[in-house]
Amino acid sequence: MSQNTDNSNQDSLISVRVTDIITALLFIVVGLVVMFGSLKLGANWSSDGPEAGYFPFYISLIMLLSSAVNLYQAAIVNKKKKLESFVSKESFKQVMAVLLPAIVFVMGVQLIGIYVSSICYIAFFMVWLGKYRIWKAIAVSVGVSVTLYLLFEFWFQIPLPHGSWFNPLELVGVQ
Repeated sequence: MSQNTDNSNQDSLISVRVTDIITALLFIVVGLVVMFGSLKLGANWSSDGPEAGYFPFYISLIMLLSSAVNLYQAAIVNKKKKLESFVSKESFKQVMAVLLPAIVFVMGVQLIGIYVSSICYIAFFMVWLGKYRIWKAIAVSVGVSVTLYLLFEFWFQIPLPHGSWFNPLELVGVQ
């Protein structure tokens, strides 16, 4: 991974200022949601102490105020951050190269179980990013999944997800 020292390059995907504004707005929305939920629960001090929404209300109030200050600084005060790059296109591609397969892995755990998904995920990354030969990737990924199965399901008696849509382990007699 190469390190870019020039923060004002042309291949910037998004600036620091825009990222700060978006983050502040998201935290304001979360703060408002928590605040209104707290008000529904009761955010007062009753005769027997604080109601259920008392502490979440004040935490969300602090979060709202902090986010408003951050929004003000990003939008009004620090206009020079408009030129600073938060992430370049190349760096974003590298992050997505890891994030998207991870999302597919999580969905695969739900659909076909953790063991088969782990075999596919580990083998995919070993071949694609690690440039290992496919037979090594299959051997390691199957070995890791068998080890996980023996460790959790057999020895500790802790069942891990087998898949709701299709359980390939049923084909080999594993429940």
